[in-house]
Amino acid sequence: MKYVFRPQSVLTALALACGFALSAASAQADVIKIAAVGPMTGPVTQYGDQIKAGALTAIEAINAAGGVNGHTFEMVPVDDACEPKQGPIAANKVVNDGIKFAVGIACSGAAIASTDIYENEGVVLITPGATSPLVTEGKGYEYIFRTIGRDDQQGPLAAKFIAEQVKPNLVVVLHDKQSYGQGIATSVYEALKKAGVNVAFFEGINPGDSDYSAMITRVKTSGADFVYFGGYHPEMGLLLRQAAEQGLKVQFMGPEGVANSELSAIAGPSSEGMLLTFPADFSSDPANAKIVEAFRAKGREADGAFTLTAYAAVQALAEAIKQTGSTDPEVIAKYLHTHAIDTVIGKGTAWDEQGDVKDFDFAVFRWHANGPKTPVK
Repeated sequence: MKYVFRPQSVLTALALACGFALSAASAQADVIKIAAVGPMTGPVTQYGDQIKAGALTAIEAINAAGGVNGHTFEMVPVDDACEPKQGPIAANKVVNDGIKFAVGIACSGAAIASTDIYENEGVVLITPGATSPLVTEGKGYEYIFRTIGRDDQQGPLAAKFIAEQVKPNLVVVLHDKQSYGQGIATSVYEALKKAGVNVAFFEGINPGDSDYSAMITRVKTSGADFVYFGGYHPEMGLLLRQAAEQGLKVQFMGPEGVANSELSAIAGPSSEGMLLTFPADFSSDPANAKIVEAFRAKGREADGAFTLTAYAAVQALAEAIKQTGSTDPEVIAKYLHTHAIDTVIGKGTAWDEQGDVKDFDFAVFRWHANGPKTPVK
């Protein structure tokens, strides 16, 4: 069969091809990717799981309701392993993948090491977990926000509880020599001293060690009846277990970083009764009942330290996009700095000029080895 060249056919084909390409590009542009950054590997992966669960459940709810201004959202997990060295690697991955919005970073060390990258590259980052004041203090950031309080809010609460409710004779304050742990422990120590509480000593332990018996002996010799530890659950678990093994009977307390189900696996019965500060139980708020049910329907839990704060971060981004009609990170950041947004962590969630959330609620809880933590009245 002889082929006959028809210019019109070629033009039609080109038009169809271009139309298809434009449609595909338009469809792709309608999806807004949100990086969920956190420890997806390493000893504190539960915190990464909490960030993913919170962000994903919020995204699913928004997409099921039709999205925002014609856009749907997609979560992209990015691993920083809760390591300062991995923080910049994770940040550069977000930037190189062209993602303009991020919810995450559970660990303050990883946040401090990487927030400059997000800021300089114009990526709006809302952290639901990094509590160290050093993440934002004095940085002049425009693109960095939190949906969790700071250690200089959490630490004084712990110290006030210790001074007014526990009333110990002598306290030891320990930390893990890392940004988060040392920062929160310093805040507690300074508040205790201001309240007139006797502190035997303020000391760091090496994270990752398997034997803290020398420190336990030192605590025992000091005569202290209360120990505050700033850090994460692997070290707290060992301190609790080894204290019990040496017959040291003191009350232990820590920040939200120790609240991990693996704590009881490490410490066993000796974890029973440990005190901790933790974000207020937003999952028990009647206003969040339907959202909590959405978590359960997917086999997820809503009561993790960073779960609903991650959900709130997605809510904030989505509402800013909706109200501004823009997906430009600069526009979104300016909106967040100047507007309050209703989220699962409270009506009228708002941020100060540093990007820190205003009026965040921490509370004191008691840990139970074989059951959920309970609030201390």
